[in-house]
Amino acid sequence: MRAYELMLIVSGNLEESAAHSWISTVTKAVQGVGGTVHGSPDWWGKRRLAYPINKQNDGYYAVFNLMAPGGALDEFERSLRIADDVLRHKLLRLPDQEASRRGLTAVSA
Repeated sequence: MRAYELMLIVSGNLEESAAHSWISTVTKAVQGVGGTVHGSPDWWGKRRLAYPINKQNDGYYAVFNLMAPGGALDEFERSLRIADDVLRHKLLRLPDQEASRRGLTAVSA
């Protein structure tokens, strides 16, 4: 299992409840490939974007800490790329030390 961080920016044109539904969508998708979401996602709410994306100036931000088998999130990431409501996403594999610091994995020597 590998530790990941996912930052998701959802369209600011959505109602907040619709944007919040992306949290359960991500959680279900990660669990569907045998992974887990650690803790509750860090919901930043609606923020002004640094520059317009698809003629939009605002977006809802959420940050997830994930554990999943290597390569299991490839299809999920593809679905984020083609989703109309997702303005941007970034999926990063966390270094082992950072994953341990966040409590995602056991400390290894």
